[in-house]
This record gives sequence, structure tokens and C-alpha cells, in this order.
Amino acid sequence: MPQEKRHTSRRSFLKTVGAAGAGSLLAAGAQNLGGAKPALAAGGTVPRRPFGKTGVEVATLSLGGTLDLLTSQLLLAQSLKLGVNYWDTAESYRGGRSESGMGKFIGKHPERRKEIFLVTKTNSFDPKGMTRALEESLHRLQTDYVDLYFMHMVYDIEDLDRPEIKRWAEKTKAAGRIKLFGFSTHRNMEEVLYQSAPLGWIDGIMMTYNYRIMHTRAMNRAVEACYRAGIGLCAMKTQGGGPVVDDSEGELEIGGRFLKQGYTPYQAKLKAVWADKRIAAICSKMPNTTILMANAAAAMDRTSLSAGDVDSLKRYAAATCGTYCAGCGNICEDAVDGAAPIAEVMRSLMYLRAYGEPDSARRTLARALPSDPARLLELDYSRAQRRCPQGLDIAGLMRQALEELA
Repeated sequence: MPQEKRHTSRRSFLKTVGAAGAGSLLAAGAQNLGGAKPALAAGGTVPRRPFGKTGVEVATLSLGGTLDLLTSQLLLAQSLKLGVNYWDTAESYRGGRSESGMGKFIGKHPERRKEIFLVTKTNSFDPKGMTRALEESLHRLQTDYVDLYFMHMVYDIEDLDRPEIKRWAEKTKAAGRIKLFGFSTHRNMEEVLYQSAPLGWIDGIMMTYNYRIMHTRAMNRAVEACYRAGIGLCAMKTQGGGPVVDDSEGELEIGGRFLKQGYTPYQAKLKAVWADKRIAAICSKMPNTTILMANAAAAMDRTSLSAGDVDSLKRYAAATCGTYCAGCGNICEDAVDGAAPIAEVMRSLMYLRAYGEPDSARRTLARALPSDPARLLELDYSRAQRRCPQGLDIAGLMRQALEELA
């Protein structure tokens, strides 16, 4: 969208979204605040949904494990009390301390293992490496099996759709080391999801999915294909934070709309995703019990967002699209002939600015940068910027990322 049109959309949005009060849509992970209207029912637990056609039901709220969970044992115990029994982690999270933290809890409370739907991920894309990574994960997790094992950050269907990967999944299931198999994806999600649907051996997928992109034609087509194929779907990055922090009065207006009803804007964003019954669960980073309880309260609350609420979120997304990277890296990176890891650089800025996680931002950027990062500043990004559906200032953001994080 041209810059002038985006500004017009923003002005129109501010005039038409009627709301009182003040709030902030600065999308810091899932930094929901307590004290909102959806209160925890005494003895209530988070509802469950079928995970595709696997025969398993999972909590609609998943505990995102990108934390040092060795020091968060109370958080794990409280999550089970609230029915948040879907625990998500990965071998790479906090250098293994996330898995080890969950393992510490399971080791102390082995009788509770059967309550937990345990998910972990590998960065390996070959059977030998996957076997080694799984065994190391099982050791850290202090368990004999995981309920769902993901290939982490699949961006191209060719990384997944290989006979040796299918054989590995089938063999490892038969050995009882994993129950289900799938992948996570942060970019080119629509294409990868749509192409994975007909494979017939993918049990679950975790993908970026939020109020900004859930209504697009491509994403709807992809989600529908996976849903019809019986694949369990878990949404992440549901707060819709991007590489640009937009603190305009638009955030105050839309935040005020929901605060007037008793919701925080963070809870409203979660409820917008839960409204899509094709989504089995939302994976949310919840670093403390306050956020855990606020998210659980939103999950337990049966009040739906109104059509006006949903429309306001959609119009806000359109008015601020230039602040958000939608993860379609194939478009911008093809425009520079693959010479720059644009999508990963945008992701690093998202961690820095929207999530407030400079360490994660630096790690993400370091993994993506070439040996000579300075050459990225010499590239011409004008073609990539013209092609960007969101109208991002790619050249400026690339420069800012290198200056702030490299």
C-alpha cells in the first residue's frame, strides 16, 4: 500500500473506530495484563479442542516455553492447575534450559506426565540429526516420549516433503518415542501449509496466525486445506507485533474499545484467533503467573467478540500494515536475488521492538547474517520495497537492525 494511502487509512480508522479510554496495542509477545473482565471461574479450567483428526484433545491455550523454565517451576504447576496442559518447547530454547525446566518438573512429579501434552522441536532436517536431537531432548525432558515432535522453522515444502523424513516419522512413532509429527513455520506460512495438507502424514502444524493475517485469502485457503486434511493447528505470534513499533493514537483508540468492555487489547487479540474454530490452540509466551492467569481467563470466558470488534481489529490492521512483516519472505528476498535474509532481519527487529527481547533479537540476527554484514547495506532494496504487500521501509529497517543489533 502506498505511503499516502496508508496515512489516509490511518486517519479514516481514527475517525470511525468509536472507543473510550486508553490502552496500548504495543504487541509485546503475549504481555497481557491482569484485572480484565474475564475472570477465572472458581475451579474452572481452560477448555479443550480436538487436535485435528489425531483423536487427541488439547487445551486451547499452550504454554510457550521460550523461557528459562528451570527457575519457573511454580509457573508450570500453576499452568496445570488452570488446565494449560499443552507445553511447547524446543531444543534451541534458552540453550536447552527450557526443556530442562520442564524435565525438572516431570522428574519431580512423574505421575503428572500423563496429564501433559508435551511438544518439542528440532532444528535438524536430516534423519540422523533428528534422532540425535530427539534423544537429547528426551534426556533433558526426563521422559520416554513426546506427544508431538516438530521440525522447527520449515520455510520450504522441499525441506519436509522427502521420503526419508516420512520414514523417520513413521519409524519413530512405531518405536514409541513420539506420538505425533509435524512442523512449525514462521514465514511463507500460507504456501507451506497449503502444500503440506495433501501429504497425508503430517499430524500437527504450528504457524504464525493473528488478527493481521488470519483474514487474508491465501491464509484462509491454507488453513482450510489443513483443517480438511485433519491436521491439528496451533497459532503463535498471535499479538501481531512487527519490526516497527507504532505508538500512534490509533493504539489508544482500539485499546480503549476493548478496555471499555473489560478486556485488555491483548486478550481481545487472543479471542479473535480462538473465534476461528479450525485453530486447536494458541501458543503464548507467558513468563509469569499474572500473564498466565489473564490468558487463561480469556480462554475460559465464553463471551465472543462482536462483529464490530472483529471489524475494528481488521481496520486497525489495515491502517497499520506498514508496521508489520507478514512473513512472506519469498517475495522480498526473491526481489534481491536471495542476497539478503530480509525476513529473518525483520523477525529480529520484531523480537527487539515488539517483544522487548534484545537477546532473542541478537541471536536471530546472528544466525541470519552473512560473514560480511556490511555488504547488506550496499544492496538496492527498492524493488523489494515495491513488492512488499505491507509497504515496509525495508532499506531503512535493514540499516536499523544492523546498527542496533549487529
